Amino acid sequence: MRPARRPMGVVVAWVRRQPPKVKAFLAVVAGMAALVFIRFIVHDHDNLFVAAEAAHALGIGVLIYKLTKERTCAGLSLKSQELTALFLAVRLYCSFVMEYDIHTILDSATLVATLFVIYMIRFRLRATYMLEKDNFPLYYVVVPCFVLAFFSHPSTSHFMVNRICWAFCVYLEAVSVLPQLRLMQNTKIVEPFTAHYVFALGVARFLSCAHWVLQVLDTRGRLLTALGYGMWPSMVLLSEIVQTFILADFCYYYVKSVVGGQLVLRLPSGVV
Repeated sequence: MRPARRPMGVVVAWVRRQPPKVKAFLAVVAGMAALVFIRFIVHDHDNLFVAAEAAHALGIGVLIYKLTKERTCAGLSLKSQELTALFLAVRLYCSFVMEYDIHTILDSATLVATLFVIYMIRFRLRATYMLEKDNFPLYYVVVPCFVLAFFSHPSTSHFMVNRICWAFCVYLEAVSVLPQLRLMQNTKIVEPFTAHYVFALGVARFLSCAHWVLQVLDTRGRLLTALGYGMWPSMVLLSEIVQTFILADFCYYYVKSVVGGQLVLRLPSGVV
């Protein structure tokens, strides 16, 4: 007699057999269902943004545990950490000159932790750093983000430089994980702590995206006009959606690996 398969395993196996278009449709349906569920259980949607930043901080905490306990940075992208530090630093600057709130405190803690990770990779654990695998050119994302921020930024009463910086950190955050995904695609095998970190980023991006989408729905679109005019309101939402979809494929394989009881995540070709 063959042992009965767990319901979750049956569902995952069925999804794996579906063509890419069906998988994309199922992902959209699952995302919409999750948004509806969150809308009913979370009354103050600003808490979603705080939860997103907390999830990011938790992911950084996992990295610090890996670096200090296992004494290796294998599988980690220094370039992704540098991009993260850059957009956090710019966002902190914008917070201090434009608005100071709880997000400023959370971003400060996350930036300090990220700088510690960069220090460990660059100096203490440099011998284990996969330099040849971490080959994503940073100017591929930094330059386009700056150009886009120059032409599409908030229409508030703040100084032009501050508004451009604000837009720049929004755009850069959306693509800061690309070097990490490229490194994982190059290695094809992702060890547990790195996988936990990237999954935490995926959760953070989804919560942040849910925050903006639900805010727009609750205000019946008035939030878009409150953010300004021109392309900027749409670009904010688009950036949040891009962040979520960039990590969606990885999160699918992460969940599949966890359900299958695998400690090491193996990525097929073409995931990123």
